[in-house]
Order: sequence, then structure tokens, then C-alpha cells
Amino acid sequence: MAAATASRLLSAGTKIIAVGRNYAAHAKELGNAVPKVPVLFMKPTSSYLQNGGTIEVPHPLESLDHEVELAVVIGKKARDVTEASAMDYVGGYALALDMTAREIQSAAKSAGLPWTVAKGQDTFTPISAVLPRSMVVDPNNLELWLKIIGKSKKAEAGGTPSGVGPVKIGQKITAGITGLIDVHYDVQRRQKPLNV
Repeated sequence: MAAATASRLLSAGTKIIAVGRNYAAHAKELGNAVPKVPVLFMKPTSSYLQNGGTIEVPHPLESLDHEVELAVVIGKKARDVTEASAMDYVGGYALALDMTAREIQSAAKSAGLPWTVAKGQDTFTPISAVLPRSMVVDPNNLELWLKIIGKSKKAEAGGTPSGVGPVKIGQKITAGITGLIDVHYDVQRRQKPLNV
């Protein structure tokens, strides 16, 4: 059932809308002010990666930054939804990793350019199976965690853990929502096409 639900999301999901700088500690880590209005950005669905897949680091980079996130899966068409009725549109939740090529992002931001290429490459959104809404009693009180070679990072109440940082080629990531779901991924160099 979980595999079928994950496959359906991966094949039928139409867009990924992410919220940046919504955790004060993470914004501070990156030297950013916490905005008064949410910073939204989109990731293409081609960046999805199922549990057990391989996160690919593009040439010439040696690492990517990771963030573990609670993904809210919208279960039906929604537009201009009021805050009071927002939960009526939530179909479930998933654990997602937001992978970032930080060097590419920093260069783009410095030049005033969009930074989609830093977050939207293939394999840059590893995601778990979808947990039905009924399995998540309080989405604001979940413990998200991530481990790289035995180093554990725990999130505060459903948010991005502080200590977001790099994962290098050859390392493995395991992450989860305590008591609900675990995921694992290898991190490898993206293979160059033969003619490059």
C-alpha cells in the first residue's frame, strides 16, 4: 500500500512548493533574516527520488547540503484556500529531503539570478511514502531526524533541524519521522555522459 501511494505521488504530483527561511534557527545558520512574508520556491517533480534511491552529486561538486522536511501532500485541487479550511485539503504527509547545491545557489543569489538549478536537479527531492492524514495526529509535534555516518540531527517539533550541512559522495543518509517512517539513500557522483 505505501509503495503504491508513493508511486502515485511520484507519477501524479504536479508541483512541489517549498517554503524557505520558515525556521528561525535555519535562517540564522545561513546568515539570512527571517522574512515577514513566506519565501516560496518551486522544485520540479523530476527531482523526486523514491526511498532507497541514489542521490546524485553533479560535476564538479563534491557535496550537497541536506535539509530534512515534513512534506504536506495536498489531496485535492486547491487555490485561494482560507486558513480555516486548509486542513480539508491535506491528503497526507511525507518525509522529504531538500538537497541543495549550495555553491551554485550562492553564485546565483550573488548575481541576482534564480537558483532553481541549485535545488531542482534530478534526485534533489528524496521523498518517503505518503502517510495518510489519519496516521499523523499532530503534524506540529513530530520528531524528524537525519543521520549521516552515525551523526544524528533531530528536528524541533516538525521542522528543519538545526545543523543543516553537507553530505559527501560515498556517504549514506538515513532519515525518518520517529515512530512512523524511515528512509535511506546513497550519495554518489552523477555519471557524465560519454560525449562530455
